[in-house]
Amino acid sequence: MSRIGKAPIAIPAGVSVDVKDSVVTVKGPKGTLTQKVNPELDVKIEDGHVTLTRPSDDREHRAQHGLYRALIHNMVVGVSEGYRKELELVGVGYRANATGQVLELSLGFSHAIFIKLPPEVKVEAKSERNKNPLIILESDDKQLLGQVCAKIRSLRKPEPYKGKGIKFVGEVIRRKSGKSAGAK
Repeated sequence: MSRIGKAPIAIPAGVSVDVKDSVVTVKGPKGTLTQKVNPELDVKIEDGHVTLTRPSDDREHRAQHGLYRALIHNMVVGVSEGYRKELELVGVGYRANATGQVLELSLGFSHAIFIKLPPEVKVEAKSERNKNPLIILESDDKQLLGQVCAKIRSLRKPEPYKGKGIKFVGEVIRRKSGKSAGAK
């Protein structure tokens, strides 16, 4: 059996899980999420745990067993605790402003970039003196949060020579040495 797929998912207090017609709905203090599950997989809710079982050991069933267990676990964690990502803007003159659901970025281009974020994602921009500006994103949907972060990061990926660009806090950028001076 799949190591990930056979692990039961604990349901924390304040979270309710409902399965109806192979659609799993998870409700909690941070919001509500739904996920359609392959109808061949069996989702059971017993004494505070969600377990998934597969009908056979086919390659397709094994793959989906672990996948749907991970997706449901991410939903349970999302509605109970939520997810948070921090992006750091490294570069002279790089700035970020958040007004409502619109994020304004100045990334060294001739124009400012405006990004309208989905309503499920909360955004906050921090800029302190002598520190790089931060963009803090929070959501109950891990998949949507990762997609939004990837979109923002793709506007100015960190480059390997000076390290300028948008990077995740704690991310290590592999640096390259520049030209060798005076090499003949």
